[in-house]
Amino acid sequence: MNRRTALKQMFIMAGGIMIATSCDFSSKSPSIQLNQIKLNHDDELFLAELVEAIIPQTDSPGAKELNLHLFVMKMLDDCTSPEDQKKFLDGLKAAHQVKGKPLAEQQAYLTSLDKDDIFFNILKRRTIQGYKNSEYVMKNKLVYELVPGRYNGAYKIEA
Repeated sequence: MNRRTALKQMFIMAGGIMIATSCDFSSKSPSIQLNQIKLNHDDELFLAELVEAIIPQTDSPGAKELNLHLFVMKMLDDCTSPEDQKKFLDGLKAAHQVKGKPLAEQQAYLTSLDKDDIFFNILKRRTIQGYKNSEYVMKNKLVYELVPGRYNGAYKIEA
Protein backbone atom coordinates (compact mmCIF):
# COMPACT_ATOMS: atom_id res chain seq x y z
CA MET A 1 0.00 0.00 0.00
CA ASN A 2 1.39 3.37 -0.88
CA ARG A 3 1.17 6.57 1.08
CA ARG A 4 -1.36 8.22 -1.26
CA THR A 5 -3.89 5.38 -0.90
CA ALA A 6 -3.44 5.30 2.87
CA LEU A 7 -4.06 9.06 3.19
CA LYS A 8 -7.09 8.86 0.89
CA GLN A 9 -8.65 6.06 2.93
CA MET A 10 -7.88 7.87 6.19
CA PHE A 11 -9.65 11.04 4.99
CA ILE A 12 -12.64 9.03 3.76
CA MET A 13 -12.92 7.30 7.14
CA ALA A 14 -12.55 10.60 9.03
CA GLY A 15 -15.28 12.18 6.90
CA GLY A 16 -17.58 9.22 7.49
CA ILE A 17 -17.03 9.40 11.24
CA MET A 18 -17.72 13.13 11.22
CA ILE A 19 -20.96 12.70 9.28
CA ALA A 20 -22.11 9.75 11.40
CA THR A 21 -21.59 11.62 14.66
CA SER A 22 -23.59 14.62 13.43
CA CYS A 23 -26.64 12.46 12.69
CA ASP A 24 -29.22 11.95 15.40
CA PHE A 25 -30.41 8.36 15.33
CA SER A 26 -32.40 8.54 18.55
CA SER A 27 -36.07 7.70 18.57
CA LYS A 28 -36.77 11.07 20.18
CA SER A 29 -35.82 13.11 17.12
CA PRO A 30 -38.59 14.52 14.91
CA SER A 31 -39.36 13.21 11.42
CA ILE A 32 -37.95 16.26 9.67
CA GLN A 33 -34.80 18.27 10.22
CA LEU A 34 -35.35 21.50 12.11
CA ASN A 35 -32.63 24.15 12.35
CA GLN A 36 -34.00 26.83 14.67
CA ILE A 37 -36.45 25.15 17.03
CA LYS A 38 -36.02 22.11 19.22
CA LEU A 39 -38.93 19.69 19.09
CA ASN A 40 -38.83 16.00 19.91
CA HIS A 41 -40.92 13.13 18.55
CA ASP A 42 -43.50 13.45 21.36
CA ASP A 43 -43.99 17.14 20.53
CA GLU A 44 -44.46 16.19 16.89
CA LEU A 45 -47.16 13.63 17.76
CA PHE A 46 -48.91 16.14 20.01
CA LEU A 47 -48.79 18.77 17.28
CA ALA A 48 -50.38 16.20 14.95
CA GLU A 49 -53.25 15.85 17.46
CA LEU A 50 -53.71 19.62 17.60
CA VAL A 51 -53.83 20.12 13.84
CA GLU A 52 -56.30 17.23 13.67
CA ALA A 53 -58.46 19.19 16.14
CA ILE A 54 -58.45 22.13 13.72
CA ILE A 55 -59.19 20.08 10.57
CA PRO A 56 -60.67 16.74 11.67
CA GLN A 57 -61.22 13.81 9.36
CA THR A 58 -64.68 13.67 7.79
CA ASP A 59 -65.44 12.41 4.30
CA SER A 60 -62.11 13.97 3.34
CA PRO A 61 -58.78 13.25 5.04
CA GLY A 62 -57.93 15.17 8.17
CA ALA A 63 -54.87 17.22 8.99
CA LYS A 64 -53.02 14.30 10.60
CA GLU A 65 -53.47 12.10 7.53
CA LEU A 66 -52.21 14.90 5.28
CA ASN A 67 -49.15 15.39 7.56
CA LEU A 68 -49.93 19.04 8.12
CA HIS A 69 -48.10 18.96 11.45
CA LEU A 70 -44.86 18.57 9.48
CA PHE A 71 -45.79 21.62 7.39
CA VAL A 72 -46.51 23.61 10.56
CA MET A 73 -43.19 22.55 12.07
CA LYS A 74 -41.21 23.47 8.94
CA MET A 75 -42.95 26.82 8.50
CA LEU A 76 -42.41 27.59 12.19
CA ASP A 77 -38.73 26.73 11.84
CA ASP A 78 -38.10 28.61 8.58
CA CYS A 79 -40.59 31.48 8.37
CA THR A 80 -41.24 32.65 11.91
CA SER A 81 -39.28 35.16 13.98
CA PRO A 82 -37.33 33.84 16.98
CA GLU A 83 -39.62 35.72 19.38
CA ASP A 84 -42.72 34.14 17.88
CA GLN A 85 -41.02 30.74 17.84
CA LYS A 86 -40.43 31.02 21.58
CA LYS A 87 -44.03 32.09 22.18
CA PHE A 88 -45.26 29.17 20.07
CA LEU A 89 -43.15 26.68 21.99
CA ASP A 90 -44.38 28.13 25.29
CA GLY A 91 -47.96 27.80 24.05
CA LEU A 92 -47.27 24.21 22.97
CA LYS A 93 -45.99 23.39 26.48
CA ALA A 94 -49.06 25.00 28.01
CA ALA A 95 -51.31 22.98 25.70
CA HIS A 96 -49.87 19.68 26.96
CA GLN A 97 -52.76 19.56 29.45
CA VAL A 98 -55.01 18.30 26.63
CA LYS A 99 -52.52 15.78 25.28
CA GLY A 100 -54.20 12.43 24.70
CA LYS A 101 -57.65 13.84 25.48
CA PRO A 102 -60.64 13.34 23.16
CA LEU A 103 -60.94 15.51 20.08
CA ALA A 104 -63.81 17.55 21.55
CA GLU A 105 -61.72 18.58 24.57
CA GLN A 106 -58.81 19.59 22.36
CA GLN A 107 -61.13 21.65 20.18
CA ALA A 108 -62.63 23.28 23.27
CA TYR A 109 -59.15 24.16 24.52
CA LEU A 110 -58.17 25.71 21.20
CA THR A 111 -61.37 27.77 21.00
CA SER A 112 -60.86 28.95 24.59
CA LEU A 113 -57.51 30.53 23.67
CA ASP A 114 -57.35 34.26 23.14
CA LYS A 115 -57.64 35.28 19.49
CA ASP A 116 -54.41 37.31 19.83
CA ASP A 117 -52.49 34.32 21.16
CA ILE A 118 -49.40 33.76 18.98
CA PHE A 119 -49.53 29.99 19.48
CA PHE A 120 -53.12 29.74 18.29
CA ASN A 121 -52.63 32.17 15.39
CA ILE A 122 -49.56 30.38 14.01
CA LEU A 123 -51.07 26.93 14.51
CA LYS A 124 -54.36 27.80 12.83
CA ARG A 125 -52.90 29.89 10.00
CA ARG A 126 -50.23 27.36 9.04
CA THR A 127 -52.62 24.41 9.31
CA ILE A 128 -55.13 26.05 6.98
CA GLN A 129 -52.37 27.17 4.62
CA GLY A 130 -50.98 23.64 4.49
CA TYR A 131 -54.44 22.18 3.87
CA LYS A 132 -55.21 24.59 1.04
CA ASN A 133 -51.86 23.82 -0.60
CA SER A 134 -51.98 20.06 -0.04
CA GLU A 135 -51.97 17.64 -2.94
CA TYR A 136 -55.36 16.27 -1.89
CA VAL A 137 -57.07 19.66 -2.07
CA MET A 138 -55.34 20.69 -5.27
CA LYS A 139 -56.32 17.48 -7.06
CA ASN A 140 -59.73 16.68 -5.58
CA LYS A 141 -61.35 19.87 -4.29
CA LEU A 142 -60.24 22.61 -6.69
CA VAL A 143 -61.43 22.27 -10.24
CA TYR A 144 -59.00 23.90 -12.61
CA GLU A 145 -60.12 25.11 -16.01
CA LEU A 146 -57.69 26.20 -18.65
CA VAL A 147 -57.84 29.84 -19.64
CA PRO A 148 -60.05 31.24 -21.22
CA GLY A 149 -62.53 28.69 -19.89
CA ARG A 150 -65.61 27.24 -21.49
CA TYR A 151 -67.36 28.93 -24.35
CA ASN A 152 -71.02 29.61 -23.78
CA GLY A 153 -72.58 30.99 -26.96
CA ALA A 154 -76.03 31.45 -25.37
CA TYR A 155 -74.83 33.72 -22.53
CA LYS A 156 -76.91 36.90 -22.32
CA ILE A 157 -75.06 40.14 -21.82
CA GLU A 158 -77.01 42.89 -20.14
CA ALA A 159 -76.01 46.39 -21.07
